[in-house]
Amino acid sequence: MANVTFKGNPVRTVGDLPAVGSKAPDFTLTKNDLSDTTLDDFAGKRLVLNVFVSLDTSVCAMSIRRFNQEASSLPETTVLCISEDLPFAQSRFCAAEGIRNVVVLSAFRYRAFANNYGVRILSGPMKSLMARAVVVIDKRGRVVYTEQVPEIGQEPDYGAVLSVLKG
Repeated sequence: MANVTFKGNPVRTVGDLPAVGSKAPDFTLTKNDLSDTTLDDFAGKRLVLNVFVSLDTSVCAMSIRRFNQEASSLPETTVLCISEDLPFAQSRFCAAEGIRNVVVLSAFRYRAFANNYGVRILSGPMKSLMARAVVVIDKRGRVVYTEQVPEIGQEPDYGAVLSVLKG
């Protein structure tokens, strides 16, 4: 279980992020057209999994905007922005914000993602949603970086993520 807070109050998560060096857990998530996608669909690409509570919060929206801005300069890398938001809401947000460089995916249909990646929140007002985290997966499907953001209302360390991808 990760040490995470929401507005300074401790919340429990279902587990920890996958270990660096481990094989990334498989997943099935829902795209904006309501079709499914899996980890295998991104084989041979580097992935940034930007996991967050909801695009309806300012910090989550900021993380999508920032990764969208950075994604165009990251060769052979796909940024997946993952939340429990419905695909319809995700589509509206991306259209309104001009988000085109990231893939926005929903875990609403396949709850195993949050459990397998250790980000399901088990207590507090955000119970059942996902804690903010970043996981970077290399072209071979191995986890090369993780960040469990300690405060749900805090942005991830973009510099550290970019350093791993550019290094």
